[in-house]
Amino acid sequence: MAMMLDESEASDAELIGRAKGGDRGAFGTLLERHYDFVYRAAYRWCGRKADAEDIAQEVCVRLGKAIRDYRGGGAFTTWLYSVTMNAARDMMRKTQRETVKTEAYGVHALISGEAPAESEDPAEALWAAVRQLPDKQRDAVMLVYGEGLSHAAAAEAMAISDTTVSWHIHEAKKRLKTLMRSAGEV
Repeated sequence: MAMMLDESEASDAELIGRAKGGDRGAFGTLLERHYDFVYRAAYRWCGRKADAEDIAQEVCVRLGKAIRDYRGGGAFTTWLYSVTMNAARDMMRKTQRETVKTEAYGVHALISGEAPAESEDPAEALWAAVRQLPDKQRDAVMLVYGEGLSHAAAAEAMAISDTTVSWHIHEAKKRLKTLMRSAGEV
């Protein structure tokens, strides 16, 4: 007698195959299983809870169509991280278009004394500095140190070689030392 696997016990590969075939339950289980990963990656990328939630929701929406394009050559989470980074970059571009309004509000908040207090957490200060790095350096640091991926897995997510990831990490460390010194953190 064949036993049916509960969706929560099914492997990612099984769920992906079923989701590609239009199984909404499998797709929902896959999203539920990986939502925390997507949110955590988005939060590391942007550093703001509300933005991370928006990015995670956007990734969930995008996955409805993108799951059909998943080839399965690497780890699902590596591919999912790429989708998350793309959604975060798209949000950043949209935010940059609205920068004038945001800066005007920030100046007003500072003048009126309504600006939020700066975080004194050294780890948050470091991640804030990481968010100031050039794109490739920031992505390499976030994948390797934020998500704990190997250089090879980070290289796959970024579509570059392992040695290039290592170089980006090396350059990022030099820049971070400078950024942290200028902020008085080191």
